[in-house]
Amino acid sequence: MTTTSDPAPTAGTRMDTGEEIGAMATIRLGVKYSPELREGLGVSLVLAVLASCGQVVVPIAVQQTLDRGLGAPGGPRLDFVLWMGLVAALAIGVTSWASYAMTRRLFTVSERGLATLRAKAFRHVHDLPLLTQNTERRGALVSRVTTDVDQVSQFLVFGGLIFVVSIGQILVATVLMLFYSWQLAAVVWVAFAPLFLSIRWFQKKLSAAYTVVRHQVGVLLGAISEPVVGAAVVRSNGVEDRTQARIDTAIQDWQDAYIHAQKFTVTSFSLGGISAGLANAGVIVIGVLLGFTGDMTPGKVLAFAFLVTLFVGPVQMGTQILTDAQNAISSWRRVLGILETPADLVDPGPDGEQLPRGPVDVRFADVSFAYPGGPPVLREVDLTIDAGTRIAIVGETGSGKSTFAKLLTRLMDPVDGAVLLDGVDVRRIDATSLRRSVVLVPQEGFLFDDTVAANVRYGKLDATEDEIRASAVQLGVDDWLAGLPHGLHTAVGQRGESLSAGERQLVALLRAHLADPDLLVLDEATSAVDPALEMQIGRALERLMQSRTSVTIAHRLSTAEGADEVIVVDKGRVVQRGPHAELVTQAGSVYAGLHASWIAQHSRA
Repeated sequence: MTTTSDPAPTAGTRMDTGEEIGAMATIRLGVKYSPELREGLGVSLVLAVLASCGQVVVPIAVQQTLDRGLGAPGGPRLDFVLWMGLVAALAIGVTSWASYAMTRRLFTVSERGLATLRAKAFRHVHDLPLLTQNTERRGALVSRVTTDVDQVSQFLVFGGLIFVVSIGQILVATVLMLFYSWQLAAVVWVAFAPLFLSIRWFQKKLSAAYTVVRHQVGVLLGAISEPVVGAAVVRSNGVEDRTQARIDTAIQDWQDAYIHAQKFTVTSFSLGGISAGLANAGVIVIGVLLGFTGDMTPGKVLAFAFLVTLFVGPVQMGTQILTDAQNAISSWRRVLGILETPADLVDPGPDGEQLPRGPVDVRFADVSFAYPGGPPVLREVDLTIDAGTRIAIVGETGSGKSTFAKLLTRLMDPVDGAVLLDGVDVRRIDATSLRRSVVLVPQEGFLFDDTVAANVRYGKLDATEDEIRASAVQLGVDDWLAGLPHGLHTAVGQRGESLSAGERQLVALLRAHLADPDLLVLDEATSAVDPALEMQIGRALERLMQSRTSVTIAHRLSTAEGADEVIVVDKGRVVQRGPHAELVTQAGSVYAGLHASWIAQHSRA
């Protein structure tokens, strides 16, 4: 396990590549991927206006009640006071209904839009280049689709609501304050001028700070999830302290980033509090002076005090909204970063070619491949594999044989040249047709936390239990299947850990047999299993490879000996090809050296 921390990203990046994308651009891009967010926007704005306007009816009713009701020249007018009370009650009722209706609409629309965003992001993760998936920590990818979307959801539903109502409330309160006294309105705005003028600066600082916070959340999830998945490795190697230290470092880095971001939040909130205090003090002093001159009635002074509260509340709340907004936009930007990362394996879809059923022939036409920034892994590979033949690919570690398998199954595409199946470039084959015809059985089959039957059905989703049992009989593994505690319904545990390595491989082979591929690619399915099951797996493999083209990445001598032909890869090039019996007699060749090494290892064993 590595202890190296991922570098923190800069603000305004897309997939942390350094490409600038601002807040408004992020919102526009987010709406593009979640068009549901536009639905009923006009109605929501109307409801927001009603909610905002209703807030100022109460100050007006108070002013009218004092000046024209209780303070009427001929004495108190109780009927007028009653009417003002009814008007205020009606305004409160309309405001409450508008706020409820707007909240419900925003919640429904936001969650629908973000569910779409989450689904698109999760789907796109599977379309990302394998290199991107391997570079981006799994915990970071998971955080983008889960916690980052949750941050956006929380802001759009609650912060967005408060923001819309607050802006409307500030504008309406300002208009009414100007109507009552432009002097007092000027006092309020002068008091808040420093805060308003610094908002842009705070926005930039918060955006940068919360981009780092969201990044550190991904790092933290990765640091926690890796040792959970690899708990056996941690314990067997006695590296609990080192692992805990790595997690502690990730927690500390997240804490430092969060505290740094909160400093700007606290500063902006404090500045808002100071501005509110100055505004209230100024209104009281100037209001009293204006009252002495006869320019302000007691009702207007009291109404103005209400209006200042309506003005100050949203402004102070705005500092928290600003924090939530930058946190949400940073999260939104990270999710969009996934969607904006181009997929290297583009499915041609309905326009793609369909492979006919039956054993396929394979052609590597001058294929070269190199990882970004690295030397070539495969160089000008040009070969043909006839339909129905069994091929073994051998070579030293790092020779390029595993890359050969990934290109053949289109887990990656070549940098130069083309891989052709039945004469068709794999890039032009419909993905559904390709996955139906080509199946990869890895060295250690991955199993999901479910039953044996559910894992086998990944080969054929609509397979019945009778079909699975029939497939097991054909492979000769029905006795093993019947010996499991609950047969097909035996739970395999996370990553199949309730089964042995050999049993996991039997499930993978049964899955492949049920898929009935035309081209079978195996990464030496018997190289990491217990001897008790090796013979059984070998017999199952023999039956599985019948009547189809098979390519095996061979790690054992027996695999190469049983193949129709052996292809020898050395330093990214195909250096030998032919039957085992012929290649082994070529003294001084790469294959002769590999064979001698296998013999020596077998003798020592």
